[in-house]
Amino acid sequence: MNQAIETRNRRYSTLVWGTVPVVLLAGALSIDHIPGTDIKLTVPYAAQGPGPTFDTLSEVEGVPVVDVEGAPTLDTGGRLNMTTVSVRTNMTLAQALTRWITTDDTIVPIEQVFPPEIDEEQMREVNQQAFVASEASATVAAMNYLGRPTIVQVHDVVEDGAAAGVIEPGDTITKVDGKEMAAPGEVQEAVRAKKPGDELALELERDGKTIDAKVTLGENPEEAGQPLLGILMTSEPAGGITVHYNLNDIGGPSAGMMFSLAVIDKLTEGELNGGKFVAGTGTINEDGEVGPIGGIEHKIRGSRDEGAELFLAPEGNCAAVKTTDSGDMVVAAVADLDDAVAAMEDFAAGRAVRGCE
Repeated sequence: MNQAIETRNRRYSTLVWGTVPVVLLAGALSIDHIPGTDIKLTVPYAAQGPGPTFDTLSEVEGVPVVDVEGAPTLDTGGRLNMTTVSVRTNMTLAQALTRWITTDDTIVPIEQVFPPEIDEEQMREVNQQAFVASEASATVAAMNYLGRPTIVQVHDVVEDGAAAGVIEPGDTITKVDGKEMAAPGEVQEAVRAKKPGDELALELERDGKTIDAKVTLGENPEEAGQPLLGILMTSEPAGGITVHYNLNDIGGPSAGMMFSLAVIDKLTEGELNGGKFVAGTGTINEDGEVGPIGGIEHKIRGSRDEGAELFLAPEGNCAAVKTTDSGDMVVAAVADLDDAVAAMEDFAAGRAVRGCE
């Protein structure tokens, strides 16, 4: 009898100790802050998933997403949706595990989203600057595609930067060192050809007047030995045409291609997309070349779920595209604006679209 009691006690002990890891895990999942404090317990990971998409041919709060002024715009049809990736941070362990188990989100180390040396506020500023630069490139690329001239305008001046007190927001940069400027990239090339401490001669247009100015270049704090003018530039079409991109709280350069296509569509006869629901993503440079972006698998899934018929994907993202389920949505591989327009024309005409091989 004593042996039976001892065996039962051992089994009870095994049962109790066996439940300890489960109880501890459940407790860890239920605790979201340090007891007795307001300090939240979070994991060093971020969840990335499909974000909202925006039709660049439509309006947001009664304002066109892409607003072209100073030139007659033509009717458009169908949709040209830019896509985004949602990023969730400051998650508890329970929230991170829930997203990993119940969604298609990708759980990545927080360093992949916010580099260790940059906090979230600084990252938002970096993304916003990239977005403004992308808008400028989108305008130039569209104007180049249409064969229209452009001018360079100053969007902002870095406080205490080399250009502070000399260049003002709203100035048009017409010449650098006597050479005519038509795009922000040309100004950047002229600056990069110099060294910190070198002088840059500028011709500016301000309030209808021509101003000759000189700026002593500073040094880029993030690239030792590289010159810095300290301005943020945008591009506007010449001849009084202006293009405004009216999306708030959207950062990064990945909307560039879709912005360019929207501008082209509004300034040309017919429906560029053939009246279809087209979505896409990709950076754009002033020559109309489309560059790869991050999180394309989420953008494809988000567009597929919204009912897009054709997705325009950067050729440089083909490796990820081939592993993503696009459903019935056709995915085209594009290297530049010509490819993107050709893909929409082929799709609308019922022809085969060049995809990722």
